[in-house]
Amino acid sequence: MTAQSKYRKTLLACYLGFVTQAIAANFAPLLFITFSRTYEMALEQIAVIPLLFFLTQLLTDLAAARFVDRIGYRVCVVASQILSAAGLASLAFLPDLLPSPLAGILISVVLYAVGSGLIEVLISPIVEACPFENKDGMMSLLHSFYCWGSVGVILGSTLFFALFGIQHWRILALIWAVLPFCNAFNFITCPIERLVEDGYGMSMGQLLRTPLFWLLALLMVCSGSSELAMAQWASAFTESALGVSKVVGDLAGPCLFAVLMGISRSIYGAKSEKLDLTKTMLFCGLLCLGCYLLASLSSSPVWGLVGCAVCGFSVGIMWPGTLSISSQECPKGGTAMFALLALGGDLGGSAGPAVVGGISGVFGGDLKAGLLAAAVFPVLLILGLLILKRTACTGQKNVAGSGN
Repeated sequence: MTAQSKYRKTLLACYLGFVTQAIAANFAPLLFITFSRTYEMALEQIAVIPLLFFLTQLLTDLAAARFVDRIGYRVCVVASQILSAAGLASLAFLPDLLPSPLAGILISVVLYAVGSGLIEVLISPIVEACPFENKDGMMSLLHSFYCWGSVGVILGSTLFFALFGIQHWRILALIWAVLPFCNAFNFITCPIERLVEDGYGMSMGQLLRTPLFWLLALLMVCSGSSELAMAQWASAFTESALGVSKVVGDLAGPCLFAVLMGISRSIYGAKSEKLDLTKTMLFCGLLCLGCYLLASLSSSPVWGLVGCAVCGFSVGIMWPGTLSISSQECPKGGTAMFALLALGGDLGGSAGPAVVGGISGVFGGDLKAGLLAAAVFPVLLILGLLILKRTACTGQKNVAGSGN
């Protein structure tokens, strides 16, 4: 039996795990206006929802670095699916059952945010631990399922609301909850290997004392920033640049961005054996920089949209590529490394949109100014990759994981 066939169920479970994370990240934002109208919430209250989601995910990333190895991958990854299902399902009931609808929503968000954080920490090392030859390609293909999940939840929810009315959103929440609930049984029965043998993985303290890890962390922060700075503002940028409706803006902005990001990851997954990962990431970094400059400096709305959309293609390989490079350069980093890198990616994913919003505010709401400022992230990514490539060539890097 080949590794591919033996671990097919593991791969399927991991693919669906990332689809679950995409549902958790994208479903509630589609309902923000509905929440505001149904429960008479101010926009300031609504703003707490995404803030709590990302904060909970960040704290889960940090905590997972300490407890996952002690509890075990299987228990934690099954819990990630159950918590995600429970959070999505409770979203249909708790806001109406509790005296405060906002409290009900926030409790639900915390549940599926913890599940999402565990997914982010666990899925990549589970696939990395499988005995596949083409791990770079596997990692890229794996992460493409987050993109396809994002597209699916946006298009699927939009179609559901068009057919049955947005007032039935509670039913859709229960439908989306079925996927992680069923996927929990896949993780219960599929083969799962450990990334590093017990007692041989690096601790968090050892990683933080390793210069190479900080360079890898910089790449992860810049990857998250480069991706989310454009993705989070794609809809607003499209609406303001083209003057289209929100529905069209969502489809032409974040949806098209996610499609091209998924295509990028799928292409690399299929062609990775013929491509050098570091060189590919350098090319994507340069392309990303060009997209930010095109979107922010072009006077043509159409070219601005092209820059926004193609940026999705350029950032596709960054996050999974950084994980693959980290696994190669730091083979004994273990779960702690993946957890801290996930934390770095999430920090970048928070910092990037914040920079765009903050700088845009300083310039009177000009999103182009904010996107121009965010071009610093692909620049830093390119510099980090050049430093990594140079130290690898000269043999001067501090090889992490050479000891306990």
